[in-house]
Amino acid sequence: MSLNSVVVNENSAMAPLVLHWPPSLQIVNEQFFDFCQANKELRIERSALGDCEIMAPTGGETGWRNLSLAAQLYNWTEQDQSGVAFDSSTGYTLPNGAIRSPDVSWVKRTRLSALTREQKQRFLPVCPDFVIELRSPSDSIKNLQDKMQEYIENGASLGWLVDPENQQVFVFHPQVSMVIINKPEFLQAGELLAGFKLDLHKIWGVGF
Repeated sequence: MSLNSVVVNENSAMAPLVLHWPPSLQIVNEQFFDFCQANKELRIERSALGDCEIMAPTGGETGWRNLSLAAQLYNWTEQDQSGVAFDSSTGYTLPNGAIRSPDVSWVKRTRLSALTREQKQRFLPVCPDFVIELRSPSDSIKNLQDKMQEYIENGASLGWLVDPENQQVFVFHPQVSMVIINKPEFLQAGELLAGFKLDLHKIWGVGF
């Protein structure tokens, strides 16, 4: 199978396709970046064990919700200026070796200023300070919770896992047990993103 022509079965909908790389095909971060650029129609991540996880494009409702999450964080970020917001196409190389692309993320400017121009043009070699993941209808909640915990263990200060189907938000902090909030109308991020208020009304209902 060609590395730049991975085929995703349309019957698998949005479920991830996992490729297990043999030792003879282990690739360095720069090669993996190039592989992702050659397959831009897919969202590709790499686990800490080196497995390649390929996600097909999302459905309309998930895409609309994800844009709403990103827009709300972006609008606050432009006013606050203490950090930079990123969308789901941004990859991060985590300290454990995994390469992840959260649906929405935010990094302090002080951390980004330490990166070189070349580092900023590729997968960012940092763990985001704040991440939001949005559950799509086919996503396993356990797999997403594990991914959120991975962000926390690699340096994230706060993570929100948003589940529109059940109108729940799972909140992750370092050294604190996961908290489940049922049907919240708004969420605030405390001192990390002082003044940021996420409107969940725009997530629970789809605007089209």
